[in-house]
Amino acid sequence: MMPVITVSNLRKAYGSLQAVENISFHADRGEIYALVGPDGSGKTTTMRIICNLVRPDNGSVFINDIDVRSEFERVKPILGYMPQIFSLYPDLSVEENLFFYAGIYGRTGRSYREKRDRLYEFSDLGSFSSRRAGALSGGMKQKLALSCALIHDPRLLLLDEPTTGVDPLSRRQFWEMLLTLKKEGTAIVVTTPYMDEVARVDRACFILEGRKLAEGTPSQLTDLFEGKVYFLDMNPTRELVDSLNGIDRVTARRFGSGLHLYTGPEMDIDQLTGVLNRINIGADKITPVAPDLEDCFIQVMENIR
Repeated sequence: MMPVITVSNLRKAYGSLQAVENISFHADRGEIYALVGPDGSGKTTTMRIICNLVRPDNGSVFINDIDVRSEFERVKPILGYMPQIFSLYPDLSVEENLFFYAGIYGRTGRSYREKRDRLYEFSDLGSFSSRRAGALSGGMKQKLALSCALIHDPRLLLLDEPTTGVDPLSRRQFWEMLLTLKKEGTAIVVTTPYMDEVARVDRACFILEGRKLAEGTPSQLTDLFEGKVYFLDMNPTRELVDSLNGIDRVTARRFGSGLHLYTGPEMDIDQLTGVLNRINIGADKITPVAPDLEDCFIQVMENIR
């Protein structure tokens, strides 16, 4: 099966800053693919290159086997893009925004009304159709932006950090919408810094400073972790973190309301009982846990620095 999108060896520099360096990936029909990394890692630049908003220094992007750079007009009808910053018209209503974006793609009359009604049902925005976009909550703004990106039935949907700053309930609802689109066969490329979202995708790519660190399914990425992880159920004060990081072959990082302790694969936490007791940490506070995607990303990131 031909991938919906194939990205090959993308490179982009801004002066001395290498924003994207040899990024390659593909996404198939009915697949959610994630680009994962912190701010400044090259995610947005990659998305803008795919949308032909930024010209790469090297590399290629093909969507449905069409070269984006040389034949973008053929690509536009099958591509939906939702940028990181809310970009709809705040003084227009929900309905007016949808009507405007439908008109750009030539969707009018009965075809528009039928698609609009399906999107209202899909997004639960129908009861807000007359509300100005600028007066919507953060979660509803994102639903409206997604609906506008879907008004022309794209085969490929690009979403740049679509849930940043959105409340947890709206985030969950948004991802339920994406999973519905996946089942309908839409290929989705999404950027995110949230590891709980990465766990819901089909495949993901960890990137940092424009470089690909690792790629695979969520379980394949987790399996890359080398060593052991323990959860320490104690208040993660700076003093405690510093004390733990002073122990040979132990790394401590804040994790929620506690800490994660990392050791090598050959070391067992029982070997550290004495030194831990000296800083008032009892064995009852330490629990072995399976490494998660965040643990893996941190380790992979540190290994290249």
